Amino acid sequence: MKLSYSSNAYMQFSIEDTIRRISALGYGGLELLADVPHAWPANLLDERKTAIRRCLDEYGLEIANMNAFMMNAVADPRQPYWHPSWIESDRHYRAIRREHTKRALRLAAELQAPSIQTEPGGPLPEGQSRQAATDLFYDELMPCVELAEQLEVLLLIEPEPGLLIETFPQYLEFAARVDSPWVGLNFDIGHAYCVGEDPELWIERMAPHTRHYHIEDIAPNREHAHLVPGRGAINLAAVLREIEKTNYSGWVTVELYPYIDNPDEAGREAKEYLDSLL
Repeated sequence: MKLSYSSNAYMQFSIEDTIRRISALGYGGLELLADVPHAWPANLLDERKTAIRRCLDEYGLEIANMNAFMMNAVADPRQPYWHPSWIESDRHYRAIRREHTKRALRLAAELQAPSIQTEPGGPLPEGQSRQAATDLFYDELMPCVELAEQLEVLLLIEPEPGLLIETFPQYLEFAARVDSPWVGLNFDIGHAYCVGEDPELWIERMAPHTRHYHIEDIAPNREHAHLVPGRGAINLAAVLREIEKTNYSGWVTVELYPYIDNPDEAGREAKEYLDSLL
């Protein structure tokens, strides 16, 4: 496995500064934020795409994954990146999520990113049944699945506490319905712990679906608040051992977006801790 760092910890920096800083920390990869201020696909000019690619090459970083989950650019007052979701009641508003995902897939193909991840439906609106929301998610996602298949870019669903798909059984049920080799799982270790699914117990079972990992720590109360690895209660040594047993050779991305005021320090501490376990 290989360690990368998500650029969503660097919301106060340009993408070029972010690439330089992540490289200086010793990571081999970067998860590129397909959002402001780094690579919002809707208005990313060709020269900016070229500049990102050149900067990555200059500093020896690969794109581990592209984060198309966050949509801070829309600035929904309810929550900065869960909305617009796949299951908004307004079809025009949820179309923004669908079209953003298509643009992110195309950008990933241009920048040679292997995958993008998206949200697992979104918060269930009041008065909407779970079945109706799941049907809506499926209908909105399928045009993106078709594009992912054409572009040969993996479209990863990331279960998240509080959203439509929170658990691995829910993911498995939905993935079986989609039934595409280009749809996979972004296994977020902290999210699993938050919903009571101790990640080391699920890694082997989910390995056939897992195409990318997020790693962070979580406090003993299982509150969904990302911590630097080593500061929380997750048995990350056991987690990494289980990942190694599956012969996974892809990226494990450190995701520490709450640390935008000190992303270098958080990223350095995380890497030192994870390297000691590996």
